[in-house]
Amino acid sequence: MMKKFFIKSPVKELSKGYDVATHFTPKYNPWDERLCVVPEGDLFKAINKGKASVVTAHIDTFTKEGILLETGEELKADIIVTATGLELQMIGGIKMYIDDIEPDPNDAVVYKGMMIKDVPNFVFVVGYTNASWTLKADLASSYFCRLIKETEKMNKKMFVAKSDKPIDTEPLMDFKSGYVQRAIRSGNLPKQGTKAPWKLKQNYIYDALTLNYGKIKDGYLKFF
Repeated sequence: MMKKFFIKSPVKELSKGYDVATHFTPKYNPWDERLCVVPEGDLFKAINKGKASVVTAHIDTFTKEGILLETGEELKADIIVTATGLELQMIGGIKMYIDDIEPDPNDAVVYKGMMIKDVPNFVFVVGYTNASWTLKADLASSYFCRLIKETEKMNKKMFVAKSDKPIDTEPLMDFKSGYVQRAIRSGNLPKQGTKAPWKLKQNYIYDALTLNYGKIKDGYLKFF
């Protein structure tokens, strides 16, 4: 339904007979990968005027003149901007140690989408894949402030998420994007649980209620 809705835009904006099926119909569904927005249809206008063109193909190699496609066609270019091969770097590449031991990211399980089990005094942000990333960032920041106040109120200096039972896990993100799949295969992406509070919800309303008004002391957070 949504895929058909989004495809209607280039069909409407581009000249009759333009190959929309090849150049503007991705294999994935909306939200499986990021959506691209064309402000005021400027790209479509440029294509219609012959000032821009789109080539959809696999790249074989770079050449002296530009790019050689697997089809054998060579695209000449003065400037090439690469936008592939992104490697996901969790928590900005920060090195983390607990008692001089570096935790294995592949063994990490995320608590409430912002903390890592058994890692004390640490909060980070994993935003939404189906909405604005900053919506979750705001909620996580507010919850972190509540958590700090609660820790100080109890005259404690450390908080940490723990579980007395094994946690059934699954990939942290269900994105089919190449950079996410590579991170999963390489073991650089923490996991999430299949049930709350270890499950990363992609639901702003649910998170707004639980993170803004839910109990801090839920039995999983320990204070020392």
